[in-house]
Amino acid sequence: MASQRKLRTGVAAVCAVVTVGGVGGCSQFDLVRADADAVPVAVAPTPSPSPDPFKGLSADEIAERAVDATTSAKSLRMTGRVSAEGQPVNVDFSVNDRAECTGRLTVEGGIAEVRQKDKVAYMKGDEKFWRVSMTAQGLPPAQIEATLELLKGRWVKFAAGQPGSAELAGVCDLEALLADLEQDEAARTGMTRAKDGRIGSTPTATLVKQKADAGGSPHGRSPRGSTTVSVAMKGKPYILRIVRTGGEDPGTIRFSAFDKPVKVVTPPADETIDLSRLTPAAPPTAA
Repeated sequence: MASQRKLRTGVAAVCAVVTVGGVGGCSQFDLVRADADAVPVAVAPTPSPSPDPFKGLSADEIAERAVDATTSAKSLRMTGRVSAEGQPVNVDFSVNDRAECTGRLTVEGGIAEVRQKDKVAYMKGDEKFWRVSMTAQGLPPAQIEATLELLKGRWVKFAAGQPGSAELAGVCDLEALLADLEQDEAARTGMTRAKDGRIGSTPTATLVKQKADAGGSPHGRSPRGSTTVSVAMKGKPYILRIVRTGGEDPGTIRFSAFDKPVKVVTPPADETIDLSRLTPAAPPTAA
């Protein structure tokens, strides 16, 4: 039936809203607006460890080491706010290099959980999440209500090759999540080292890059904002936090739990619904 085809297409379209296109674009030099909870509380500068592990290195060289260390991680947790097709999305994901992940997305107060294991992805959203997402996709009210009833209390299961599976799997692609950190070499040059700080119990080196726009000053340039990168000074030089202030897109992204196990629990079969079962020949059924 046409209505069932629309349901399947509608759910796949919603998942495309929260894909790696938004998450993967959050490099340390291209962040998006963060919510109030994501903005870090200012802390007093902390003296550098003795000896300073970065002594003799320029800020750009420290940044290079930080990128190398971070992109070599086998797993990590990423929290903050990103943008998917222009829509702000709060994310909290733990991902490993075996394409396994578990995490949460928040869109305008609606919450969805995402899990992936053995190349099969699952998404479970609350009513507000699905309603906001489907409305943004322009689905008609009757279709939205039918889809909400269908998905109530269930995980949507996306096996490889199904509509929406590739997009959703991208959220769990560690290499894609970190690609911008490694590729955008020009963006991490011209940095300066500010006063060292601390995130939790870890002392950090603070790297800053100022941005400017043409015009607005006698010299033809005016401050636009800055990007601040906090790099661990204890253990491996991982990037722990990225903050962008000023300009149009202030924001914050945090990285943590490097090389920690990512435990993914597959949802019970009786709580899942497989998109492949939404066929014109049969009514929707639970997996």
